[in-house]
Amino acid sequence: MVGAGPGDPGLITVRGLALLRGADVVVYDRLGAGALKRFVRPDAKRVYVGKQPKQHTKTQAEITHILIREARAGRSVVRLKGGDPFVFGRGGEEAEALAAAGIPFEVVPGITSAIAGPAAAGIPVTHRDAAASVAIATAHEAPGKAGSRINWGALASADTAIFLMGVERLAGVARALIDAGKPASTPTAVIQDATLPTMRTVAAPLSRIASAAARAKIRPPAITVVGEVVSLRDVLGGWDTRPLSGVRVLVTRTREQASELSAILSELGADVLEAPAIRIEQPRSFAALDRAVSRLRDGRYAWVVLTSANGVRAFAARLRAAGLDARAFAAAKVAAVGPGTADALASLGIVPDLIPPSFTTDAIGKAFPKGSGRVLLARADVVEPGLEEAMARKGWDVERLVAYRLRGQTSMAPEIRRAVLDGEVDVLTFASGGTARAFMKLLKRKPPARTKVVCIGPVTAKAARAAGLRVAAVARVHTIPGLVAAVVDVAGAKTTGSPRRARAR
Repeated sequence: MVGAGPGDPGLITVRGLALLRGADVVVYDRLGAGALKRFVRPDAKRVYVGKQPKQHTKTQAEITHILIREARAGRSVVRLKGGDPFVFGRGGEEAEALAAAGIPFEVVPGITSAIAGPAAAGIPVTHRDAAASVAIATAHEAPGKAGSRINWGALASADTAIFLMGVERLAGVARALIDAGKPASTPTAVIQDATLPTMRTVAAPLSRIASAAARAKIRPPAITVVGEVVSLRDVLGGWDTRPLSGVRVLVTRTREQASELSAILSELGADVLEAPAIRIEQPRSFAALDRAVSRLRDGRYAWVVLTSANGVRAFAARLRAAGLDARAFAAAKVAAVGPGTADALASLGIVPDLIPPSFTTDAIGKAFPKGSGRVLLARADVVEPGLEEAMARKGWDVERLVAYRLRGQTSMAPEIRRAVLDGEVDVLTFASGGTARAFMKLLKRKPPARTKVVCIGPVTAKAARAAGLRVAAVARVHTIPGLVAAVVDVAGAKTTGSPRRARAR
């Protein structure tokens, strides 16, 4: 029985993740567990037993039956529960049933959203100067319900009271606390989607929190925190006050390259969607690449020019296939388009002799020295023109080599296309002109005017405009960090005063 944590997949425990990866069967809930499915073995059985108000996929008895049946079949079973298994998750009941059936089990605690949610919102549930006690309750039951075990007097007397679930009963909760003696002016916060990119926090006095949450359209799952500690949010901030909080960004890079950009955007609070518009394929034949590797080894190139990390990886693969390493470059100088390409070369033990001051192929052409001799230019099959001509004008004999091929994806996920066309994506990012062209072929229509397009450099921006996109910003430094900085600038200007941004503050 593994606690999945409050929602962010990075907050599962190390022990829980290890068990999840080794499980034969994973039985998982709706909250906190879905994002962890990617860690499950491909051959493992997945059983969804999520519950929503008035809509249960499985009854509790059916869930227990599944756990016992799968365990008795000799399988390793992980019951993945949002938050902590024993905090309002009916984990205690399931554990009792397993014990009664003679099924050996282990409980792996998880970080409960009752603590993690306020923490992510910049609200410590205890504080030496503000709160020496904390009480946690479910708001799933209506206040005043016959047979309710909620002690409103005890909750009102706690320095910090935390309520899980029951957003639709928020007005009744506030009224019950005030009736039990809690001052109507007590600072209160409601936190939606705690620790997730869609996290939002609304704060107001206890007497007005229900109306404030309603105006902000706060929806489940949400956590309510009542107490003076809520005021500390103004000092401490929270996950939802990061530069890209409340901003949805689409990453269109290839699947192999998307993770770096997505990770940085996520750290800044963005809700990141990935929709690779292109894919990388090997050349139809390695003959030309292998001939170039042989010539490089024989010292027949004065320069090797590489314009992408993909080109470096493709060329390095053929070096290894020939039983060679960085020593094959001994007689040649090396030029790289920018830091990303230079980093890929560094993994081979090669330091470029030339990196242009601005990281574009035009800049390489301008910075390239005059001279004579043979230059190997290893690139994709579809590129922006001009670089070969620029080097040839300076006296060089340029040998253009297709190191890899770029192909547009044949389809786009319907939910991604719908989100873009409905204006639910705030920023589209492009790191190459080919990606912009391929994306528009898949989208088939222009995105709404409110959607901002951000490009990594001027060459990419030119291609994006030619494809029919309105470019809002071009990175000043033509790197992934530069692209991220441009997204932050555009999102800040775009969302100041907007409902989405205002709600996230």
